[in-house]
Amino acid sequence: MTTKEIGDFGETAACEYLEENGFEILRRNYKTKPGEVDIIAKDGDYTVFIEVKTRRSNKFANPSEYVDARKMQHIKNAALLYVGSSDMPVRFDVIEVYYENAGGSFKLKSLNHIKEAF
Repeated sequence: MTTKEIGDFGETAACEYLEENGFEILRRNYKTKPGEVDIIAKDGDYTVFIEVKTRRSNKFANPSEYVDARKMQHIKNAALLYVGSSDMPVRFDVIEVYYENAGGSFKLKSLNHIKEAF
């Protein structure tokens, strides 16, 4: 299993969770020169920029701890390009996805949604 496969699994699990909880997915893997946003979604009036971190465990650190100041700034810069001069309210969330390897495929163990993470 490659890092990309693990990341894709986590993002898909996060999207499914978000949709089940009333979010509208606007974009996935929004790429700009200053940075990338894993998921852009609508939650009520808010446009939410979401970073997804997928790990097997939190043995070394919680997945959200890998979203450092540099990564946050890249996401904020990409968000500025996305919203432009609009006055829409925005929020920055992190979703931690925990998985296990089940016979060569991935199985969701748990998911933690951190609203207003930064």
